Amino acid sequence: MSDNNLIDFTSERSKRIHDLNEKRLNEMRQAFEQALPLTKTKKKGKSKPKKR
Repeated sequence: MSDNNLIDFTSERSKRIHDLNEKRLNEMRQAFEQALPLTKTKKKGKSKPKKR
């Protein structure tokens, strides 16, 4: 039997689990972005000092 056809099940399982976790993370990220949209902060320009 040739060793070329052997599959390393532990590495394949870790890849699959990683893909599932990545998918779940992306779904959570999208849900948070919909619930709490991040607005771009506007940079304040230089303003004149207030007169007293």
